[in-house]
Formats: sequence, C-alpha cells, structure tokens
Amino acid sequence: MPNIVILGAQWGDEGKGKVIDIYAPKVDYIARYQGGNNAGHTVVIGSESFILHLIPSGILHKNKICVIGNGVVVDPKALLDEIATLEKKGIKVNGRLFISEEAHVIFPYHRTLDELKERQRKGRIGTTKRGIGPCYADKVARLGIRIIDLFDEAAFKEKLKANLEDKNSVFTKIYGVKGHSFESLYREYLSYAKRIKRYVANTAVLLNDAIKSKKSVLFEGAQGTLLDVDHGTYPFVTSSNSTAGGASTGTGVGPSKIDKVIGVVKAYTTRVGEGPFPTEFSEVLMTQIRMKGKEFGATTGRPRRCGWFDSVVVKHAIMVNGMNEIVITKLDVLDDLASIKLCTSYKYKGKRYDYFPSGLRAMAECQPVYEEMPGWQEDTTRITSYDKLPKNAKKYLKRIQDILQTKIALVSVGSERGQTFWKGAR
Repeated sequence: MPNIVILGAQWGDEGKGKVIDIYAPKVDYIARYQGGNNAGHTVVIGSESFILHLIPSGILHKNKICVIGNGVVVDPKALLDEIATLEKKGIKVNGRLFISEEAHVIFPYHRTLDELKERQRKGRIGTTKRGIGPCYADKVARLGIRIIDLFDEAAFKEKLKANLEDKNSVFTKIYGVKGHSFESLYREYLSYAKRIKRYVANTAVLLNDAIKSKKSVLFEGAQGTLLDVDHGTYPFVTSSNSTAGGASTGTGVGPSKIDKVIGVVKAYTTRVGEGPFPTEFSEVLMTQIRMKGKEFGATTGRPRRCGWFDSVVVKHAIMVNGMNEIVITKLDVLDDLASIKLCTSYKYKGKRYDYFPSGLRAMAECQPVYEEMPGWQEDTTRITSYDKLPKNAKKYLKRIQDILQTKIALVSVGSERGQTFWKGAR
C-alpha cells in the first residue's frame, strides 16, 4: 500500500472518519497532522458509534499504530478522556498511540480567549470555542508551550508564568474578566504530563523510520479544504493547514514520501458556522436533507447548513491538494429527490467563474450556475455494488466525475462500514 493522504474536499464533515476506517486495514500507521479537538470523526460499527476528536480513527483496527503529529494542538484533558472512553469500549490504546513531543498544548486560557474574541466580533467566525485558534496563534507568535516542555518543570514554569502574565493582563484590562491561577494550572498540567508520558515520542523519527522499513502511512486530515487557513474561505476557516501540504509540515514526513491524495466529497454540500455558501438550500429543503443526512456536528452538535453539490469548490480542492481520486459519500441522502441540481460555475458582476474566487465578497454575492438532473427516487442504502445503482444515480456520479476530471474510487450509501463499494475493478 502506498503512503496516502485522506482529507475533505469541501467544508469538512464529508465522512472522512468512515473512509479512513475503510482504508486503515491496508496500511500500518495512521497519522493525524493538524487541527485539535474541534474536529470529529464518526465511525459506525454495527450498532456502535465511535466519535473521535484527536485520536486517528485507525485506532479501531487491531495492531495499527496511530500518531498525533506535531501539527496538531492537544488539549491533554480531552485526549485523556478520549483514551478512557476507547479503553472502556475494549479498544487497546497503550502501545498503539504516539503523540508528538513537538505538538503544542491547549490551556484553559486559550479557551477563555477563544470565547471572548468570538463574542466581541461583529461578524462571527463560528469557532467551537475549544481554544484551537488562540493556541495556534501562540505557536506562530513563538509563545506556545509544547508537550516536551511539560517534562522540564523549570522550563514549563517559566513559559507558563510568561503566558499567564500576558493573557491575564488582556483578560482583566481589556475584557474585564478574571484571569487564570498559575499554581492550579501548573499542578494540573504536570499531572497530565505524568499520565500522557507513555504515549509521547519523536513521531517524525517514528514515521520516517517506518517508511524506510517499507511500512505504509495514512495521513488523516481534519476539517476540510475550504476551511484551510490559506486556501479556504478566509477568515471563515480553521487555524491550520487542512490541505495535503499540512501532512508534511504536520508530521515531519517530506512530500516526496507521499504517493497519493484522496479527497472525500459529499454528494451534496454542507458547512458548519458562518461564511459564504453559494449553493445553500432553501429552508424547507435544508430541513429535509439535514434530518435525512443527520447533519449535526460530531463535536458540537450544531446543525449543518446544507446545499447542492458545488463543483467549483471541489475543483479548487482537487487543484490545491493534487488529489488523484475522490470518494463520494452520502449518496443515499438524495434518494427521495425528484430532481437534483449541480453547480458548475459562479456568476459575479457579469463575470463567470469556473474557479474558486479569492475575494470574500465575490464568494458571498455570486450566483451559482446550475445543471439540473433527474433524481432516482429509489432506496440505495442496501445496494452493495456500483452496477446495481439506479440509472439516474450513476448518471449523476458520472456527470460529477466528468466535470471534476477526477476518478471516483469509492461510493458510500450509509454510515455503516458495509454500506460502501468500489466504483470499478479494485
């Protein structure tokens, strides 16, 4: 198996957790390379649902090694809670999970700052208030505290005092709220350090040594391409590089070691939070699709906004990630529709865009140009091969593939592992 990146080609929530779960048996290592516990990957196995926020979903497969890379920001309490939940369900974590010693640590003051800044903004970003953005901001400002710092008590004490001096001043003087106590945070995080020490490693060395030994790695993306801080609908984005380039910077594995990039795409489009969304449904259709597709955030429970398939967005994702093939998920959610629209381009101020416009105003005010296709109005959830799909469902998928000029490798018609099949010979 080659070394592959699997990531979202829309605004996240495309079903990456399930797709990663399908590919995981074919690889040796699964490495998460960005984001924090603002992400949520859901995997349904029989009657049991697993929601993972930090730990790669490959942990659900025996004997697979999972890595949380240096590009991830880690809330130790959230991580330990997730480990405990998995172990209660009989999933062995110790000896199979490794956390980069270079990953940055989320503190309560990051969460406080996240909430205060979001409350103060005139135009809400839609943050999860988990402290992700402020932690990445500290990282870029060279103020961050890394996991390795927690094991040097003197260095940790010095860095935490400096951070609290800065943050508490902001809290009291600008926001008029109480700051955080040094002693309680210092003791709390030293206790976390003792509990996570067994998982901490130099994961860049671990992964590169594995590749040298002909082991294969699956790089797991969180969020989606349109939430990438550089290539998404800025500023309505996450605070990290969720695109394929982040796999190298977020793990320390060079790009020449990556063989393939696979994009995960819903058969329609969703996004959570604020920001432009050209193909958004009317309220009636929004409610119908949201309920049928169970479109509520795995991390926050927030209802997702839903819209027609947007090929402009997905073509942009294919380009900036260098995607070799895509996976289509949730085709079954469209089963009841008599007709289905597919956005092929945008119109803005008399100009036609078949590429993603960088300007936020153009994205917010553009008019989507649609093709309309007949629906299939048949239940696809029990279908087990591409050939058995309704004729109009196959036409819809073929049209998507033709517009994107990218092969569809896999199609999903439900949340369970078995509700997935390859398109063509494998």
